[in-house]
Amino acid sequence: MKGKIRWIQNLQFEAETENGHKIKMDAPKTSHGDDTAPTPMQYVLLGTAGCTAFDVVVILKKKKQNVKNFEVEVSAKRADTHPKVFTEIEILYKIYGENISEKAVEQAIKLSKEKYCSASIMIGKTAKITTRYEIIEA
Repeated sequence: MKGKIRWIQNLQFEAETENGHKIKMDAPKTSHGDDTAPTPMQYVLLGTAGCTAFDVVVILKKKKQNVKNFEVEVSAKRADTHPKVFTEIEILYKIYGENISEKAVEQAIKLSKEKYCSASIMIGKTAKITTRYEIIEA
């Protein structure tokens, strides 16, 4: 895996993946940025949520669950001093569908958390990660 970061101006940067996908990064105005894009740490948090979301959806599909929609809400607390690592992360999975098995959801989340999601396993070395889920009949 490779990437490149290019400085635009002030604290604005453009990140590019090895296959050409680009995203912007910035800092909030309180940190001398222009607040035009997410911060790198926001991307880390969203990447972690995205990683586990991929896993859970794939596992639920393999378990033949009738998932109609799926969302992950994520929140985090950071250390007060540098390095300001994540110390707590809460992940809320919202599964919309018909006759979704609670057992299947719990197994999917557990497999993601303990085996498949590289991001959350790595972040879990510094942060306490808690998970919750809601099953909503669609």
